[in-house]
Parts: sequence; C-alpha cells; structure tokens
Amino acid sequence: MSESRHLHPGVANAIAAAVLFGASVPLAKILAGAIAPLLLAGLLYLGSGAGLLVLYLLRRLLFTKSAGHTSGIARTDIAWFASAIISGGIVAPALLMTGLRVANASTASLLLNLEGAFTALLAWFVFKENFDRRIALGMLAIVFAGVLLAWPQTGLPRGAVLGSLAIVGACLAWAIDNNLTRRISGGDPLLIAGTKGSVAGAVNVCIGLLTGGVLPRAAGILHAASIGVVGYGLSLALYVMALRQIGAARTAAYFSLAPFLGAVVAIALLHEHPGALFWLAAALMAAGIWLHVSERHEHHHYHAALVHSHSHAHNEHHHHDHDFSWSGNEPHNHLHEHTPLWHSHHHYPDIHHRHRH
Repeated sequence: MSESRHLHPGVANAIAAAVLFGASVPLAKILAGAIAPLLLAGLLYLGSGAGLLVLYLLRRLLFTKSAGHTSGIARTDIAWFASAIISGGIVAPALLMTGLRVANASTASLLLNLEGAFTALLAWFVFKENFDRRIALGMLAIVFAGVLLAWPQTGLPRGAVLGSLAIVGACLAWAIDNNLTRRISGGDPLLIAGTKGSVAGAVNVCIGLLTGGVLPRAAGILHAASIGVVGYGLSLALYVMALRQIGAARTAAYFSLAPFLGAVVAIALLHEHPGALFWLAAALMAAGIWLHVSERHEHHHYHAALVHSHSHAHNEHHHHDHDFSWSGNEPHNHLHEHTPLWHSHHHYPDIHHRHRH
C-alpha cells in the first residue's frame, strides 16, 4: 500500500511539532535572563493561544458558508479537555517552576526526558494503546538518547530531592495531558491548542506576576508571543493532529526529538560546540526513529459502529452519504457515522484503530 512507502502524515506532523518546539527553546533562552521563568512560560503560552484563536476565528469567518463544516469540541469531550488543560497547562508548569527553584537546571533537563516515557507507559498500560517489542525498544533508545543529550559533562549534580520530585510530577502531569488530549484529538486542532494556550498562559502570567515577576517592555512581550505562536502554538496543533493519526505513545516518541533538534539550532545560532555524547545521542535517536518509522502493524480487526466528527477524506473507513450539498472537496468535516466493518490492513492506533489486541 502507498502508506507503507511514504512517510505517514501522523509521523510527519509529530516530527514537525518537535522541530518547531525544539527550535523555540534556544530562541526563548535569549529571553530567559530578562523575564521571570513562570512569567515567561505564561507569555509563551498566552502568545500561542491568542495567535491560534485568531487564526481559528478568521477561518470560521471565511468559511462559515462551507456546507457540512463543523468545528468545536463535543460536549462529551469537555470534561476530558478541561482535565487536560488543568494537568498540562496549570499543574505541570507550576510543578516545574517549583522544582527549578531548588534543583539544578542540568538535573531538570535529565528529568524532563521522563515526559515521553510516562506518556508511552500511560498510553500502553492505562489507555491500552497497542505496542510491540519494536516500538518499546525504539522508545527506550529515544529516551536514553535524550538522557545522554542532557547529561552534564562534569557529572550529575545533586539537586534537592523535593525539587526533583516536583519536576518528575510535572512530567507525569504533561503525560496525563497528552493522553487526555488524545481522547479529544478528533476535534479542531486550532481550537484545542488555542484554548489550552490561552487558559494556561493567563493562569501562569497571573501566578508569575503575583510571585514578583515584572512584565517586560512591549518589544519583549512581542518577542515572547511570536516565539509562542510558532514554537508552542503551531507545534501543539501539529501534536494534536499526530495524536489523532498515530496515537499518544508514538507521537511522544517522535516529539522526544525536540531536545536534539533544539541542540542543533543552538549549535547553528548560538555557536555551541557539541561533545561526544551529542553524537552518541544522535545515533541512538536515529536508531529509535528507524524502529518506529519502519513499523508495520497489520492484522484482521473489527470496527464497531461509531458516530463522530473530524476532518476526513472518503476512503475505506469513510463510506457515507451526506445530508447536505457537498462540493466534493477533500478533506471535509462533518458529523458522520461509521458502520461496523471487519478487514485487514496496515494501521496505526489512530482515532479509528483503538481496538484491543
């Protein structure tokens, strides 16, 4: 099949999300010395949310007459969405900034690699997402590469225990957020990412100001907001699309490339010089990505009846009539019904393939 010969769209979206987020880290580093950490995080989130919501509203205004187009988040998904925002947008940043006050930055960098591992473990063992030995080994190689990339050249410093535990808690909160967002990933990615960024940004800015932070001048705010729109906003929208297409664990694995890509940007822009561990990490990441990209999961499986709404094109999983005038343009978005189906083909754990094995 063609999907086996070309890079899967979900893989491409996850890698693109990692590229944008990874590139934003060295750019945000320029602001880190001038703006309090929690306030900076809030401005980045707020910039991403505001920018994406503007794009979402503009699209709604331009395409309000498109027959069959539906946007928004289903009522049944609101609880999942609110929980994801609280976990990943409020609890996680607060725990991270608390931990950074007493733990070394290098220790924090090492511990932050736990987010991908926690996301995969929750996806596999709590949300029952499919995986096999190949995927597990690929995830292990990528996470270990991230650890090597962040490992201090002079040895691992001793961070305060409570600070380290707070950072571990932040990684767990983000992992919960990733898996909860997977449940609503059929919704509009601009709306999901824009709302998450706006709420999380507003809360973090308020906390940052209450804890003594001072807003920078307009140029600094604009700089942070512009980084936030691309590195956080568009990255998160692509991440949501990848969750829809390949599931939480595989998306987290590809997104774990972000620290490596950030290091590459830092080498190019900040003229940093990588050590031997960087190249070892690069080799491990390449091996892990190859294990994931070369995956082929195929077996007979059953699709139960399902009614939902998401952007789709008519294919073997989408044979349905329309109760509105449709121009034939693909992809399109409307509430549609899936009839029971039994077949076999290569697939990922996307929104149509979350079956048990």
